[in-house]
Formats: sequence, C-alpha cells, structure tokens
Amino acid sequence: FAAEGPVFCSGHDLKELSSEDDVKHHSQVFELCAEVMTLIQKLPVPVIAKVNGLATAAGCQLVASCDIAVASEKSQFATPGVNIGLFCSTPAVALGRSLPRKVALEMLFTGEPLSAHEALMHGLVSKVVPEDKLEEETMKISQKICDSSKSVLALGKATFYRQITQDLDTAYKITTKVMVDNLTLRDGQEGIEAFVQKRKPVWSH
Repeated sequence: FAAEGPVFCSGHDLKELSSEDDVKHHSQVFELCAEVMTLIQKLPVPVIAKVNGLATAAGCQLVASCDIAVASEKSQFATPGVNIGLFCSTPAVALGRSLPRKVALEMLFTGEPLSAHEALMHGLVSKVVPEDKLEEETMKISQKICDSSKSVLALGKATFYRQITQDLDTAYKITTKVMVDNLTLRDGQEGIEAFVQKRKPVWSH
C-alpha cells in the first residue's frame, strides 16, 4: 500500500459519519473497514505498507494491519479520534496487537502522534529510511520476498497469524504439524534438494 501526496491515509471521511446518515449506514462503514483490515492478514501473500507522510485513525490501523511497514523519516502515526469525540476503537484492535499496551493506550487516549523513529522503536513499522530511499528499500524487501516460494510463504503467513493468538504449547503443536505439512509441499522438497545439491531452487509458481 502506498499513497500520493503528503498524507499516507487520514482514515474515514468524517462526512460519512454525520448524524444525517442512519445507524445502518454507520455500521456498514465500520464493517467494511474491519473486513479490509482482516483480509490483509488472510491474503496468501505478504502485504507491505510504504508510508511517506501522515497515517491517522483508520490509516494508522491500516499500517498496523499490514505484514511489513516501511516508513520515511517524515512519517507520523496517530489515532486522534478522542479529540473529536469519536474514540479510535477499531484502530485500537490493530494497534493493540502491534504495539506495547501502554504505548497504544497513550496514542488512543491523547491523540498525540508517534514519529517514524518512535513507531520503529515500538514495533509499529519495520524500517525507517530517508524519503529518497523509501521506494528503493520497499522494493528491495518486496523482491527478496518474491524470490521465495509462493506456496511456502502462504503457508507460513497463515500459520504465523494462527499461532500468534495461542498459548505457547498450542502454538508449538500447530507449528510442529505445519512444519511436517511444509515438507509435503513440492517446493518444500525442492528447497531442501536444492540446498543439498548447492543450486538455486526452482519454485513451482
């Protein structure tokens, strides 16, 4: 995900949330947003946010929902809904799963933004680079991912999100089975054979 201009994403259009619209319309707006955020984690490919500017409210939620986020040094991240009387409750879902609780709550309670480097320090973004290096760094990560097996990546991503909410014993049971399943994939065997034969693997995709 990337954007043109000085703002990455400012979240919902507040005009859509006025009292002129009914509860059904408001529900549809937030349900669609939640569907988009959850679909990002269900996609069988990694999703990267390339952030160059301000990411607020649902825009900050979008960054937190992506698998990887690369930000320019000028980027900022905020959940300022509390300041206009609409607490960022849905962004809190993604923030609470990406940030330490006290950092997420300070953002949610005050609406104050995190700088790019603060976002990196607390785990909201993966990497911070100068603005003129943002495209290059994002594409470098993307290309590295594309060099791997699509089927292995899909299995790995789905498993990561499945195990992360489990207790330790359950997480290891799930991932132990998946490691065995991974070996049954054509690309699982190809990767091991290529390693043993000291050659580059040829993935099935």
